[in-house]
Amino acid sequence: MKKQQFLSLGILAGVLLFEAWPVGPSCFLVFIALVPLLILADKTTKRLSFFIFTFVGLLIFNAATTWWIWNSTDIGSVAAIVANSLLMCIPWWGFHLMLKKYGRNMGYVSLVCFLMLFEYIHLNWQLSWPWLTLGNVFAANPNWVQWYEYTGVAGGTLWVLLVNIFIKLALGSWVNLKRAIMPMAVILLLLVVAPLVTSYLILANKKNNTQPVAGNVLMVQPNINPYQKFEAGNAANEIQQMIALSESNIDSATKLILWPETALSVPSWQDKIDSNANYKPVFAFLQRHPNATLLSGIETFKNYGTDKATATARKADDGSYYDAFNSAIFKNTNQSFQLYNKSKLVPGVESMPTFLYFLAPVFEKFGGTTGGYGSSDSSKVFAVEGNPYHAAPVICYESIYGEYVGSYVKRGANLIAIITNDGWWGNTPGHKQHLQYARLRAIETRRWVARSANTGISAVIDDYGNIMATQPWNKVAVIKYFVPTTTVLTFYVQHGDWLYKIAGFIAALLIAWHGYVLVKGFIVSRKEKQI
Repeated sequence: MKKQQFLSLGILAGVLLFEAWPVGPSCFLVFIALVPLLILADKTTKRLSFFIFTFVGLLIFNAATTWWIWNSTDIGSVAAIVANSLLMCIPWWGFHLMLKKYGRNMGYVSLVCFLMLFEYIHLNWQLSWPWLTLGNVFAANPNWVQWYEYTGVAGGTLWVLLVNIFIKLALGSWVNLKRAIMPMAVILLLLVVAPLVTSYLILANKKNNTQPVAGNVLMVQPNINPYQKFEAGNAANEIQQMIALSESNIDSATKLILWPETALSVPSWQDKIDSNANYKPVFAFLQRHPNATLLSGIETFKNYGTDKATATARKADDGSYYDAFNSAIFKNTNQSFQLYNKSKLVPGVESMPTFLYFLAPVFEKFGGTTGGYGSSDSSKVFAVEGNPYHAAPVICYESIYGEYVGSYVKRGANLIAIITNDGWWGNTPGHKQHLQYARLRAIETRRWVARSANTGISAVIDDYGNIMATQPWNKVAVIKYFVPTTTVLTFYVQHGDWLYKIAGFIAALLIAWHGYVLVKGFIVSRKEKQI
């Protein structure tokens, strides 16, 4: 094949992956999207050539799917898209190496395990960006993947890879006439149909795990321009707007009020929130409604004195150290407030990986701080006596982490409360994708989701991933909904990303085996030279 044909295969893979991704209607294309790269691997003998043409495809996929991050940072978006495309090439490069050295069977096993190991690492390291995890592709089609309550998105990744591999094998059998096509077609049909049938069987046998509804939840969507909300003098009007929206919809049955991420935008020292004059109207509002509890985003600081207690701590003019946090506050009039500091921070815009500190001037910030945020070490559940909702305060980006959201549920959360501010991206696919991903968290945990988004899309999602109520983008709105709670613990909540871990273990064995072969070959080669 000529280089132009190699290039065409890379481009085709990128286009198919983009067309399959939420929020378009062509999700089924994901089952053939990787076939061009598998053909490319067969036809190219040079690893560098394979790497380059694979990179082209993955760059198209990344750029076409996440171009909207340009709206919050221009140079940063280019760097992020290029870097993520390069990182995504690594498991493919390893697959090509194993394919050429050990043959087709070892090669395809390596592809599955290497790519799943990569996704697991990309979920958990400092430069985490799991937005394009393959299993996320089914977010807008939750009826296909009800079995995520057992596997999480790792099961979706495995499904996509196996179907693509067997389509490639079936094509090879048909073209080369080396073996009967029928057995391969039967296996392929089972691979496609079995997960769908499993999903629909789960839906047909729904278990009623919900508790009696004891109150309603208000989700406020104030529709405040995120590029203006942090300007001096705007906070008081924004707070009054959210109070007015809440007060005009609240009733005696309202138990929980959700305001979006950084709704309380005037930074406050964490030990002085109660005395912060900017928030007196909020506390007065809660006193007028003692049955309700507010869960809101808030910007906070924590002082460490002369001790640089954390790696993210900044030095103030007086020589003391402090951290800035993107936090959530849980407050009613009867009890002391509770705080949670966002743990899963967006690389580059909310945190700087320690190994990239030298690039700090390149990365732009948004969200009202000029340095990296501090973070909590673990999830936290908000609960107060007399309130039926034990809420998981999931702040924005955290909602794409299945195992982490599951950790809230393990700690007793009976409701997933997502507070976010997707307005940085404008009216682009970004905020729509973000909403769809929340549907997967509902399936994995079998928890209802209440979502308050500053500019939209606010929503209520049931424990099977169905959107039950919503408000559109760019609209001032409130959702009032009697949200049920559940207490069941799914297999996925109990065991987390077990499928990724198994694949990672196998990948480690494959890498070790390859290392052994290389060392053995080197020793034999030296002995032969000595003879």
